[in-house]
Amino acid sequence: MRIIIVTGMSGSGKSTAVRVLEDEGFSCIDNLPLTLFPKFIELIGKSREQVAGVVLVMDIRSLDFISGYTATFEEIRTLGHSIEVFFFDATDEILIRRFSETRRRHPAAGFQSVPEAVRFEREQLAALHRLAHKIFDTSETNVHQLREQVLAHVRGCAESAEMTVHLQSFGYRYGLPLESDMVFDVRFLPNPHFVPELKRFSGLDSGVRDYVLEKQSTMTFLTRVEELLGFLIPRFRSEGKSYLTISVGCTGGRHRSVAVTEALGRLFNSLNVRLKITHRDVEKGNS
Repeated sequence: MRIIIVTGMSGSGKSTAVRVLEDEGFSCIDNLPLTLFPKFIELIGKSREQVAGVVLVMDIRSLDFISGYTATFEEIRTLGHSIEVFFFDATDEILIRRFSETRRRHPAAGFQSVPEAVRFEREQLAALHRLAHKIFDTSETNVHQLREQVLAHVRGCAESAEMTVHLQSFGYRYGLPLESDMVFDVRFLPNPHFVPELKRFSGLDSGVRDYVLEKQSTMTFLTRVEELLGFLIPRFRSEGKSYLTISVGCTGGRHRSVAVTEALGRLFNSLNVRLKITHRDVEKGNS
């Protein structure tokens, strides 16, 4: 049976994800006592109902889960089930703002302020964050985009014949995308930001694109990345990995990373993948 553990920071979108997974046919339960995990999974397995799998939502509200999940996960695996950990996250600033806007009480009790509660929660969940099979960063994501991301990952994992690649540009100024599987830093390339006639344009415009791509260092970089991906993609696919997020970053995410991301997208035509290209920070200013 496919078992998904939904965990992560409070206010990061776990409830939205659970609704999506319920619609996909998963049996979902929130905050089940850790000791009942194996029994619940056994009962679902014996049920006549057809389910896609089981989703267990666990977070800071259940401290016994934080301290004892390792042994329970191992017990479930010995029964022949697979476990995937989905970790939902956002920046501290975004989480604090969400609690302020909704006036919700943070579930980590005993703290006088939300920032203190958020810091405590992040410390408690650090090991789960490292363990996660998939990290969903919802800092810049609305509920509709999150739904699409969850569906793409869940359905992609079930379709091993074809890999989905999410290729995105970003600006280091606005933070590293937490969901990245691979990150390429292109800040070594000449920056169109310092060319007056190009500054106000983005990497989607021909002037900036040509300025970036015509450089010998860019062409060498693209050739070597193409060789690397040509080597890695078939091996990722053979290991059952069906969703890959590749992030390309420059200072502001407007010029170099956008142009390089678009160029990399053209390289995937020969790699037999479903490709999605986004530019996270392209509208955030002339950087």
